Amino acid sequence: MKLSGAAASGYFAKPDPDRTGLLIYGADAMRVAVARQECLAALLGPAAEEEMRLSRMSGADLRKDAALLLDAVKAVGFFPGPRAAFVEEAGDANAPAIAAALSDWRAGDAQIIVTAGQLKASSKLRKLFETHSNAYAAALYDDPPSRAEIERNLSQAGLAAVPGDSLAALTDLAGDLGPGDFRQLLDKIALYKRGDPAPLSLDDIQACAPASTEAGLDDLIHVVAEARSDQVGPLLRRLQGQGVNAVTLCIAVTRHFRQLYTAASAPGGAANGIGALRPPVYGKRRDRMLRQAQNWGAHRLETALTVLTDTDLQLRSAGQTAPAMAVMERALIRLSMLGRGR
Repeated sequence: MKLSGAAASGYFAKPDPDRTGLLIYGADAMRVAVARQECLAALLGPAAEEEMRLSRMSGADLRKDAALLLDAVKAVGFFPGPRAAFVEEAGDANAPAIAAALSDWRAGDAQIIVTAGQLKASSKLRKLFETHSNAYAAALYDDPPSRAEIERNLSQAGLAAVPGDSLAALTDLAGDLGPGDFRQLLDKIALYKRGDPAPLSLDDIQACAPASTEAGLDDLIHVVAEARSDQVGPLLRRLQGQGVNAVTLCIAVTRHFRQLYTAASAPGGAANGIGALRPPVYGKRRDRMLRQAQNWGAHRLETALTVLTDTDLQLRSAGQTAPAMAVMERALIRLSMLGRGR
């Protein structure tokens, strides 16, 4: 039988112990691993490894010894409790051995959990589980976690007080981060809020969200946007020492000023426009960018974007003779002076 979408997510959180087995497959190996980990933890409990109630094997192991899975399914454990036989990175070459285990499975045997990469509709492995009367096949696609899934994960982590704006922020982050990174973010938030009864705030999320790998670049961008021209040179030297080139710097500054222009030129003013930015910005960074957009105004931001476009063309010109970083420094100082209204 097939599982998809919310039904699959719900089953991973609360698997049926009386089922013969479950196949989880998809192109994103991390997403498959996260789903498998959640399902096994819910099915077997936290002590399954120590109590030897979980047997692990790879698809390669099963190809070498076709009886490996069936032996694990039928083995009688020393400790009481549900058992599972887990086959990782399976493929169609494993279909005969898995078919034999599914066919010989009886109530009380270890449940068969199989993970695989992307499988075609004609896959023998998919058909084994999709046509089985007591087993499931769950396909995982590249869609980010839904709002309902995020709420459930937060609840499982002990975070029940989550305001709507914080939940919206996490939903947006789920679309930007990979499944593994987003799971780590939720775990980090749960630790950060442990013992804190206050609702999860945007500042809490901002404190736990992955730090930008371009922190030094962000510092320089904000220095320019806030018209602190005396700090441009030292920050530029530091970035140059880290290997950042002038074209990369120009692209990053242009991206930031385009965001400011989008906010400043939005109907209803920058306060409305800042909420429409994609990727979204939150917390203190949102407040900072809002102030910048309001201070500059749409007209001066248009001028700033013209300066940056001309600089980008000059940096990429085949006839450019001046040092690229000197050209970029001149443009940034010009921008910071423009931000002062000069």
